[in-house]
This record gives sequence, C-alpha cells and structure tokens, in this order.
Amino acid sequence: MNVRDWLANLSSRERQLVYAAAGLAGVLLLYLVLVLPFQSASHRIASRLEKKAADLAYMRQAAPRLVAASSGAAVNSNESIVVLVDRTAREAGLGGALRDQSPNGQGVRLRIEGAPFDALVAWLGTLQSQYGVAIEAAVVGSVSPGIVNASLTLTRPSG
Repeated sequence: MNVRDWLANLSSRERQLVYAAAGLAGVLLLYLVLVLPFQSASHRIASRLEKKAADLAYMRQAAPRLVAASSGAAVNSNESIVVLVDRTAREAGLGGALRDQSPNGQGVRLRIEGAPFDALVAWLGTLQSQYGVAIEAAVVGSVSPGIVNASLTLTRPSG
C-alpha cells in the first residue's frame, strides 16, 4: 500500500489533518535548515563585536597612560643591546620565555616563546621609552589566551 492509497482511504477531515501536519513539518524543517544557522551565526558575531568593542574601550582608556610613559627621556645606557635586552627581559619576568638572541648590526634578533602578552608589551614599551630601543620588525602569534610567541628585531640608534 503506498501513500496515495493510504490518503485515499482516509476521511476528508483526516486527510486535511495529515496535510496540515505535513505543512507544519515542512515549515519546521525549513526553519531548522535555513533560519536557525543564521541566527546562531548572528549571535556569535554579536558577541565577538561586543568583545572587540570592550577591547577598543580598554585601549582608548590605556592610550593616555602609554603616551605619558613614552614621553619620558630615554636613559643613556652604555650596555650593548644584547645585554640590555637580556637584563630588562629578566627584570620584566620574561627571562624564561627568551629563547634565541643574535646580534644584527645596531640591533638584535630574538625569539620569545610562551610569554604573557601584557608583560611582553610592557617590556617593549619600557625598552622604547627608557632606552630608546625601537621595534624594527615583529611577528606575534597567540599560543593560548594571553600567551604569545614572538619573533622580534630590535634596534637602538648609536649615539
């Protein structure tokens, strides 16, 4: 017995009920396939946007402090940049994350692994504001939330 025969054997009222149930099932299926994924994506995008807005608000709030900290005069250190980078990295708590250092003309190339992002940024800010060290190149990648690996080339003009 196929579906047409089965429907033909139903009363008019039962047939209408079957059609209505099939219509509702079709609408539900369309909702699940077409609408629900877009709503889910929309919620993910909205929460991501909220997080980025909060990050931007924090950065705007922290910017004046960073500008004020960087406006101080640079300390004239007679240390080589390799020694300076090593010493200040240890003072900033990044000594264990400092992997490779190699002199590069007036600068140094270094690799940092598994460092807290905030500590890394604070350390680089200190190097720039207090010792006149500039970041010539930087590649920073996230390992986990708040933890990064970085490859840096730092320079200090002779003077």
